[in-house]
Amino acid sequence: MPQRWRMPNLTGHTLATALLCVTALVWLVLLFGKWGFDDPYVTYRYADNILSGRGLVYNTGEETLSTVSPLYALVLAGLGLLFPDVPTVSNWISILSVVASALVLMRWGASRCTTGGWIAGLLLLSCPLVHQTTGLERSLLMLLALAGLYAFDRSRLAVAAGVLSLAGILRPEGLLVGLVVAISLVVRRRAVPWRFVLLYLAPIAAWYGALWLFTGSLLPTNLAAKQQQAQMSGAVGYFAGFLRLLGQYARHPLYWLHGVLALVGLQQVLSRARHWGLLLAWTALYFVGYSVLAVSPYFWYYATLAPAVLVLVSEGAAGVIRSLVSSRVPRLAATGLAGGLVMCLLAPPLAGTLTTTWRPDPRLQAYREIGEWLRAETPASATVGTLEVGIIGYYSERTMIDFSGLVQPAVSQQLTAAGTFAGSTRWAIERFWPDYVVLDRSAFADLPASGWFSAAYTPVGHYPGLGALWLTVYQRSAAQ
Repeated sequence: MPQRWRMPNLTGHTLATALLCVTALVWLVLLFGKWGFDDPYVTYRYADNILSGRGLVYNTGEETLSTVSPLYALVLAGLGLLFPDVPTVSNWISILSVVASALVLMRWGASRCTTGGWIAGLLLLSCPLVHQTTGLERSLLMLLALAGLYAFDRSRLAVAAGVLSLAGILRPEGLLVGLVVAISLVVRRRAVPWRFVLLYLAPIAAWYGALWLFTGSLLPTNLAAKQQQAQMSGAVGYFAGFLRLLGQYARHPLYWLHGVLALVGLQQVLSRARHWGLLLAWTALYFVGYSVLAVSPYFWYYATLAPAVLVLVSEGAAGVIRSLVSSRVPRLAATGLAGGLVMCLLAPPLAGTLTTTWRPDPRLQAYREIGEWLRAETPASATVGTLEVGIIGYYSERTMIDFSGLVQPAVSQQLTAAGTFAGSTRWAIERFWPDYVVLDRSAFADLPASGWFSAAYTPVGHYPGLGALWLTVYQRSAAQ
């Protein structure tokens, strides 16, 4: 007789984790399924061009590498064969990656018999800084890094090598995860782990070799552009931006609790929860690297720090909970205090996440309307110049001139200590003379009033957004 199928004997802990992850997935899809901001659309356009047979390019015929993750563009292009709505597909990947990352933290903590992983998973699911990056490949990088480190902690070296190799291919900073793991292996075994090294390096060498062959570059042009942007008058670099971000969190009283528990958690990691050590080492190396590079402090650069920080907070909370349980406090009271502590930790990030969804980027709709108008009303050969090329470029499908230097490297050279975006915009217009120019009135009030610009361009459309956002599309005159 055939063996009768039996439902797996799932523990209460496993059922609770599964229910939590499903609930979080539905919740995050409702909140961030249609989320969007400008930067991810640069990669979306690469994916769209791959699907259209134009190749791994942003502007047709230009082999400039302006996306930091060509692999992600290829993934989106592959999924685009089944699901043509690339932005929504990317948002789903981000959301699934965050939920899966939380699950990895929970399982990792459970494998070490600590509640720290569970609390860290809860905090990650509610972290607004992570959710604001929905659409970027950073959430997928976080998942690969955590999964690879967890596999390494469980002594599954082949799995760890493969997963961490993908992390290194997805984004250059993913290479740092493999580096800290390799150093750890050498220190533990006092020998070079050749099997791990070969399994790890072979795919990476093949990928970056192919990237160099087809694009002539290993690093994207937008890295240099964002370094140049940080040098401009009044701008700050990555480290100064981090301090500014800490100041913003410090304004919320409950985030002080996170800070205190993070210090307690650091002591816990150094003494008993050492399995998180490589995660902290990678995060520290990432932080130092970005500080040395001195790039502009875009918010998504700080989201990568979240898992390690949340682990410290969670291990600090777990230490406090253990102290309560082992003390003479009655069990019911200790349980209530522990629950109250976790709720106090979750309250500010949950509030921040909800507030984030109530304040979507006003540029998303305005940029999309402009892009769709350009696609419908302008020749396919038209060129368009603007400061942010992501959304407009994706929906317009026109050749873009980027005034911030992400697409045309020559523009980024204008962003010096004495330079401004207004200066780089004027230089780019006079250098490339785009057929259409999109300007934000609040940021470029003087440029349209200048004689040379008004003689060359005529306004053909106005797109008011929320707040001070007011965008105008200008068309170059036939006589120019």
